[in-house]
Amino acid sequence: MENYSKARTVEQPSVCPFPGLDPDTPEVRVRDGSKIRNLLRYALSRMETKSRAAEETGRLAPEEGGVAVEGQQEAPVQPLCKQIIFTASGKGVSKAITCAEIVKRRVKGLHQLTRLLYSTVVEVWEPLEPTAGLDSLTVNRKLPAVWILLSREPLDCGQPGYQAPGRYDALWVQSANRDEGGGIPAQRPGHRRKRGGGGGEGSGGGRGRGKGLGRKTGRSRDAAK
Repeated sequence: MENYSKARTVEQPSVCPFPGLDPDTPEVRVRDGSKIRNLLRYALSRMETKSRAAEETGRLAPEEGGVAVEGQQEAPVQPLCKQIIFTASGKGVSKAITCAEIVKRRVKGLHQLTRLLYSTVVEVWEPLEPTAGLDSLTVNRKLPAVWILLSREPLDCGQPGYQAPGRYDALWVQSANRDEGGGIPAQRPGHRRKRGGGGGEGSGGGRGRGKGLGRKTGRSRDAAK
């Protein structure tokens, strides 16, 4: 491929894997260059009863949130939605998961349904030298994609990828107790042992050196005699 250069990249549109949703369900497409702050501001404005993010500002990038357009300060407040979708492919998957987890912490009682799919990306490569007789290449690549559905209404718990709403406070308390209980006391005895062992080795090493010097000088005196 050293004789080719990438001309363009086209991502094929993928079909939503959640059938039967309301037509006004917002779909947030997360990209690698999207800002999580803007994505959350739009998502919380559609899901929170009193969104603090919506009160701050109504600015959103056109590509972050689909229907959000910059300069909506004077526009009427959009009605709250019962469901919202986060979708991303490639490097944007981690950002989509982060946004979904933050929304679940802000809006309590959300049911989650996750789908893992593959999206198709078409790459067109053109030869660097048109006169070389090389043809253009078309490469189809498969990228991992994630679709996350957050719903206020209960979902089918028998579907794969379903997560029921829950509380995460207990997990944070357990991790804090582990750090406080086992971390600091275990380090203090180790430092003491290291100091004590270092002193003993130093004193022993000094004695060994002294004996070695004495022996060497004694042997040199006998050789001189």
